[in-house]
Amino acid sequence: MTPVGTETELADRILGGWLGRIAGNMLGKPVEQGDLWTRDRIDRYLRQAAALPLTDYLPEPADENDGVELRPEWRQCVRGRIHGSCRDDDVDYAILGLHLLETHGFDFSTEQVGDLWLLRLPYLQTFTAERAAYRNLANGLKPPLTATYENPYQEWIGALIRADVYGWTSPHDPRRAASLARRDAVLSHTGNGVYGAMWAAALISAAFTAPTVRHAIDTALGVVPASSRLARTVRRVVSLHETRLSWEDTLTTVSEETAGLGWIHTIPNAAVLTAGLLYGDGDFTRTITLTVRGGLDTDSNGATAGSVAGVLTGAAAIPAQWKDPLEDTVRSAVFGFDGVRISDLARRTLRLAEAERA
Repeated sequence: MTPVGTETELADRILGGWLGRIAGNMLGKPVEQGDLWTRDRIDRYLRQAAALPLTDYLPEPADENDGVELRPEWRQCVRGRIHGSCRDDDVDYAILGLHLLETHGFDFSTEQVGDLWLLRLPYLQTFTAERAAYRNLANGLKPPLTATYENPYQEWIGALIRADVYGWTSPHDPRRAASLARRDAVLSHTGNGVYGAMWAAALISAAFTAPTVRHAIDTALGVVPASSRLARTVRRVVSLHETRLSWEDTLTTVSEETAGLGWIHTIPNAAVLTAGLLYGDGDFTRTITLTVRGGLDTDSNGATAGSVAGVLTGAAAIPAQWKDPLEDTVRSAVFGFDGVRISDLARRTLRLAEAERA
């Protein structure tokens, strides 16, 4: 893992982030229902299919009952059946964020984020906090009321999944990445929901220059309040990892300490993500597979872990079994972007990152 120097290196890292996000999202999508697909159940599924250790996309279900309980999109997301990416909000928001920066520049306002949602994003492809904020926007409310009015999901994971593009376009400046992510996040989130987005953006930005994933995590912690529950939870995972506790025991410990928050809340998902990154230790396959095996919001966590790992390694180093089935193609609900090439998204992102570095 070497810091970014040339434009070629930067281009490879940005493409790695896009590929990693999409591959990690696809890996986790079939089992995205954390109250049903627990960590133990995911591993049982993999054992039945003789797929542990996991080194590729999820296998088809060996048990007919499992097939019924997977996400309905599973047939387009399991190994041997993938031809381009499935549509998913975890990728839609990365595309929408890129379009936001191309349209309004880095001085965009929170109101402009909302305007672009209404213009480009179908209402029924939004969920939880984003759907509440979208409804509030349509009813004429302005930020920050869009985040707080009749929105019980303010600290859920939605803002975190929108943060990647701010890290990809701020490859040498985690604080700037966090500031951009915050401006987006406050449309729909408050508190730890916003901190999660800031942390994720800074983490991805730091991955461009950090010598190890641990350095990137430490750097990202510097952009959120040290007393926040998000920061305390991430530090807790780091401390357990330092004691050489196993990945399984680390997740069991933190799961007990965050019990009751629900499987889409930012805090327990940040713990699963941090554990996947630390125990994955910079290896792309190990990072995304451990993260998805950790359960909870599997596709969102897999996507962010893949983004970080992809930036750390670069696209060229991502194993072919993750890249090739994507066929350089993205399905998206964002108006005007369905069928866009992943390589094109990466080139457009590079232009923004280079313009900011100039």
